[in-house]
Amino acid sequence: MQAPKEDQKDQVVSFYDQFAEKQQKTGINSRHLSILDNVKQAGLKSEHKILEVGCGIGTVSHLLATQVPQGEVLAVDISPESIEKAKVLWKSQTNLNFEVSDMSDFDKKGKTFDFFVFPDVLEHIPVDQHFRLFQNIQKHSHPDSVIFIHIPAPRYLQWMIDNEPQKLQVIDQPLDSGDLIKSITANGFYLEKMETYPLFYEEKDYQYFVFRAAKPLQSSTPRSKWTVLKERIQIRLKYGLTK
Repeated sequence: MQAPKEDQKDQVVSFYDQFAEKQQKTGINSRHLSILDNVKQAGLKSEHKILEVGCGIGTVSHLLATQVPQGEVLAVDISPESIEKAKVLWKSQTNLNFEVSDMSDFDKKGKTFDFFVFPDVLEHIPVDQHFRLFQNIQKHSHPDSVIFIHIPAPRYLQWMIDNEPQKLQVIDQPLDSGDLIKSITANGFYLEKMETYPLFYEEKDYQYFVFRAAKPLQSSTPRSKWTVLKERIQIRLKYGLTK
């Protein structure tokens, strides 16, 4: 992954250094809790190792660390000011560490992670850098690794750009789901789940994706015939299909 051009990078770092103060005042909100809940549903276990990209002052990092008491969270961000605040805010969590990184030079020399969490950060990273970003993620993955991505729904973000641009960040771009999926599947993962859902607005303002490492299936496991029959009966009853 190439680093942003120096003038652009300086602008981004400056913005998020200042943004850190606003984040601290906001605290834990529904978006943070929704990310935590969906990561848990994707299979997060107490011993897992997590890499969080774009951690800001560590609000989601803190929540994730509470769920992996036998594991660890490494959280990175481009903003030195955000990382310094995070280190102070969450210093009591011994399984949580913070580093300054834009992921262009991220290299843990063979270390792998069980989960990669992107909490509303990809829309702030230029699209032409996404493929190399996920190349770097792939280097730190193993056959059971999971990528979890949370982003604003593209239609909603475009509405924000057109109607409330003053609320947006220094880079805020709607992401085409097809292009995002293509960048990730080309780097050894497959899409398991995608959902667009309402969080703060009825118009479904957020999306999340769950990707898993694309290892071959070794076997297939039939579901219980009673489970399948029960589901079939429930659907028939739901739609009045009595015949």
